[in-house]
Amino acid sequence: MKFRIHHLAILSLSALLIAAGCGNNAVNSSTTTNASGAAEATALPESSKLNIKVSFYPIYEFTKNVAGDLADVEALIPAGIEPHDWEPTAKDMAEISDADMLIYNGAGMEGWVDQVLESVSGTPLITVEASKGLDIMEGTEEEEADHHHEEGEHAHEEEEHAHEEGEHAHEEHSHDHGGLDPHVWLNPTLAIQEVRNIEAALAAAAPEHAEDFKTNADAYVAKLEQLDQEFKDGLKDTKRKDFITQHAAFGYLAKQYGLTQVPIAGLSPEQEPSAANMSKIVEFAKEHKVKTIFFETLVSSSVADTIAKEIGAKAAVLNPIEGLTEEDRSKNLDYLGIMRQNLEALKSALNE
Repeated sequence: MKFRIHHLAILSLSALLIAAGCGNNAVNSSTTTNASGAAEATALPESSKLNIKVSFYPIYEFTKNVAGDLADVEALIPAGIEPHDWEPTAKDMAEISDADMLIYNGAGMEGWVDQVLESVSGTPLITVEASKGLDIMEGTEEEEADHHHEEGEHAHEEEEHAHEEGEHAHEEHSHDHGGLDPHVWLNPTLAIQEVRNIEAALAAAAPEHAEDFKTNADAYVAKLEQLDQEFKDGLKDTKRKDFITQHAAFGYLAKQYGLTQVPIAGLSPEQEPSAANMSKIVEFAKEHKVKTIFFETLVSSSVADTIAKEIGAKAAVLNPIEGLTEEDRSKNLDYLGIMRQNLEALKSALNE
């Protein structure tokens, strides 16, 4: 049923775009992308304020910090909603068609975006893939994680067989990342590159504000550079370098700071680990005297809780920042604040 609704929404967008024709005066021509990944578009009239739709929270945060008060920026995915579960409604499609720009992460994060892009092709809407030009890693699937804690050909073959049994269901899953790891925003140095891509797109759309966008981007990049330095300083001398997490979202962060992510399951947070993999994670945790099992916000912690109870460890949050919770909002937390919470959580777990 979700598949049918999804396609009805796409068709609704197509109808809206046909009806609108060239009626969206904010942008006068379709967008192209240059070799560096920056958007090239006909400039908006100077009196216009950019109407920007973004996919989910990190892209909202980056875009808002670059645009300042020169654009109205709104996230399509509401706060507290797990983005892997979300698909656009007909109302969302109408809002996209009325916008000047759609900015999304890419690298397979937004499984719905390809059909949206196809629907808006040839229209004035400027579309921006924030991760364009970044070195995207292959995703860490359950059987690949075995290499961190499993020896023996036979066990590996059993895990592959279990994966093959679930392959058909995985192919039907609407939130597959296509084998890529999209979680680039969790590495501050890659977040900087996304900010710069967004800056370039905004400057192309409103060149009269290019210097303002650059000033804003420079200020935010300085904060991200400081965050990167804090992670380097905080994680360079930890007692251990591996950590167990429920969701394989922290590969870019681990790579940047010399850590090893050992995921219980794969890229999708709702993916259930096999019994065999659960057993291997427990064995690994006992062997390496792991005392903290990380889970994340917006999804159930039951898997992490089960393993933590089995080995006498505690479960703690490592936040992939895919959306803000009500608690985050009540504390006025943002990307930088949550990343610093992640740093403190890692420092604690890696020094136990």
